[in-house]
Amino acid sequence: MTDGWHWTYEDARGSAMSGVQLVTTRFPTQSDAESWLGEQWRSLFTAGVAAVTLHHDDGAVYGPMMLSDGS
Repeated sequence: MTDGWHWTYEDARGSAMSGVQLVTTRFPTQSDAESWLGEQWRSLFTAGVAAVTLHHDDGAVYGPMMLSDGS
């Protein structure tokens, strides 16, 4: 059994973030994880998340990827 796909979060300084408002759910597929991010990135950005990294099992797949509200 694998750990699945999951996101980690960084603040503007590049420090790891955690907390109640940050989802630590494991997703069954990359597509599920990316769809979730597409729906939630604004809330994450508002919570102070500056960048996200996608992981599969123990390895990073891509990131950090910057979040921006476009301003």
